[in-house]
Amino acid sequence: MSDRALLMTAVKAADDKRAEDIMVLNMKGISLIADYFIICHGNSDKQVQAIAREIREKAEEQGYSIKRMEGFDEARWVLIDIGDVVVHVFHKEERSYYNLERLWGDAPIENVQSELN
Repeated sequence: MSDRALLMTAVKAADDKRAEDIMVLNMKGISLIADYFIICHGNSDKQVQAIAREIREKAEEQGYSIKRMEGFDEARWVLIDIGDVVVHVFHKEERSYYNLERLWGDAPIENVQSELN
């Protein structure tokens, strides 16, 4: 599967669990860590965990291996490393505090909303 297919698998999984303000940053040429960062948030610990769990399950169903998942038990900032795609699932307050969108402000934003509808 392509990077784009993996990206959309994770985005759709987050959307299925009602993740809010899903943003995709194209990190190609900016970061050696991943090609895409997905940033989203949930409004409660349970929702953050549900979003992270759904992303993990859907990625594994498609044959991707999760390289690392951190922060799941605390449910404040869950990082899911799926190789070329790294997902950041925040609790709402932590997202505004860490503001990764500003930190990586030079990364182009990918429009994935049209593919969700």
